Amino acid sequence: MAAARRYVLLSLFAIPWIVLPLWLLVVNSVKTESDASLLSIGLPSHFNGGANYSTVLHQGRYLVGLGNSLLMAVPSILVVLLLGSMAAWAYARSPRRSLRVTYYVSVLSVVLPPAIIPTVYTLTQLGLNGSRLGYLLTIVGTRLGMVIFLCTGFVRSLPTDWEEAAQLDGAGRWQVYRRIVLPLLSPALFTGAVLLVINVWNDFFFALFLLQGPGRVTLPLTLYQFASSSTYGLRWNLVFAHVILTSLPLLAAYIIMQRRVLAGLTEGGTTG
Repeated sequence: MAAARRYVLLSLFAIPWIVLPLWLLVVNSVKTESDASLLSIGLPSHFNGGANYSTVLHQGRYLVGLGNSLLMAVPSILVVLLLGSMAAWAYARSPRRSLRVTYYVSVLSVVLPPAIIPTVYTLTQLGLNGSRLGYLLTIVGTRLGMVIFLCTGFVRSLPTDWEEAAQLDGAGRWQVYRRIVLPLLSPALFTGAVLLVINVWNDFFFALFLLQGPGRVTLPLTLYQFASSSTYGLRWNLVFAHVILTSLPLLAAYIIMQRRVLAGLTEGGTTG
């Protein structure tokens, strides 16, 4: 009975905060421009979904943005997870105070706002401003702190017996990391990967300043450019359709990975 009450209360809470905004987004994406301008939750008087989504795909440069977002997100997330897990292992196992200071400096990026002017200046001096490589390096540098913060505490909660046994058997540090530490870190890394996917996929701030040229725009930039291209105000039906298409890859990733995310959070919480 108590569980049923909890479900009812959660459902009542979710309706105004989740269900209604989602319904508003979906139903207005299939309306005509005049109907969608009212921003109502009523059903469309005339179904115009096919034309709206076709316009977004052809005029909103959706496929270009999707390709660039995948090109930026996948390698940057893999590099962040690799370097972040290595750094977390070093921070967790080393007793040196200098590394403690480095750890605290590293995790400051979680709370400090991004400094765009020094970033642009540095990339300009390196000849990377406006390039994909410069953007990737910036994403990696600004997201490393989150993975280091997640994984360091996780490594500290793990026993050192297996690592010491592997070293006694003649394994080098890279072998210990690859064969023992990395598999043990998989729950924390999986959770960090999901957080990174959401964060990197929706990045607009750095992409706006660091990516130059129409062929390098990501999905948030294509949405911004498409929404601001009309001289007669926002065409809400097309904007909502673009938002849905932009969110579909994240929704698909969540559906596929939700069980692993919950398992990673639960295991990380119990082992921490």
